[in-house]
Amino acid sequence: MTVEEIRAVLGWCAVINVGLLLLSCFAYTLGRDFIYRIHSKWFKLSEERYDEIIFNMIGRYKLLVFVFNIVPYLAFRIVI
Repeated sequence: MTVEEIRAVLGWCAVINVGLLLLSCFAYTLGRDFIYRIHSKWFKLSEERYDEIIFNMIGRYKLLVFVFNIVPYLAFRIVI
């Protein structure tokens, strides 16, 4: 793979992952009660604990997207 191809792949990975991140945020915001009802049938969770888990997961996913997609893409853009 050439550097241009790697940069293109990282760019598209970043776009797709940011899209999934936004989709999950919108789904949580708009369907929080519905999603909580489904998961509370499977697991014994309080609403506060559920909110904490979801917030933690979305935050970790955002951090991973930045570290492994956006920062390398920007580094390639700066260097080349």
